[in-house]
Amino acid sequence: MKAIAFVTQKGGSGKSTLCINLAIAAMEAGSSVCILEMDRQATITDWAEHRDGEGPEVAQIDATQLDDVVDRLRDYDYDYVFIDTPGVDSPGTLSAIRAADLCVIPCRPTPADLRAFKPTLAAIYRLEKRFAFVLNQTPPRSYRNRDAADGLAVLGVLPDVNIVMRNDHQDAIGMGQGVTEFNPQGQAAREVRKLWGWIEKRTNFNNQNKGQALTNVKVA
Repeated sequence: MKAIAFVTQKGGSGKSTLCINLAIAAMEAGSSVCILEMDRQATITDWAEHRDGEGPEVAQIDATQLDDVVDRLRDYDYDYVFIDTPGVDSPGTLSAIRAADLCVIPCRPTPADLRAFKPTLAAIYRLEKRFAFVLNQTPPRSYRNRDAADGLAVLGVLPDVNIVMRNDHQDAIGMGQGVTEFNPQGQAAREVRKLWGWIEKRTNFNNQNKGQALTNVKVA
């Protein structure tokens, strides 16, 4: 099992939406996925409660539970556990970074976002964790995308796809779906699938047996 943490100490960067959409894309690609939500805003828990489709399992936990829950999940042969973190400096963010095999840092192409991830990146460097930036909620066309990509590429790994701000993302969340379910042939779906393909290769992980486990997890 590989753990992927979505981390940045900046609210509004789109971590939860990206986490949901990549989880659904991973499932559609044949992987088994569960999501641990550490953000008290509970965006993913609310999404799951309005979901009619199968999986992924979702549990809301706090920082004190993370290591134990991740260890327990390894016994159930999940391919991936996604960890959604709060958009503030918190013990939960540090715990998620420590538990992760790969840290995904969503970043919008704005000066505030490009400044805000620096404490997160410092923690990732200190813990010697693998990471990748993702340009998220970008305008369809803007010099900001290019400038942000150039700056991020100097600091770390950046995939060759941006997640553009499109209505499909919010419409899908409101329906309890991933964007690849809501509009499978849309541009947003294609971007998410391409990003998941890149992340899957980055984690260098082969699928194994699938299982269920979160039914016995005590949530916070």
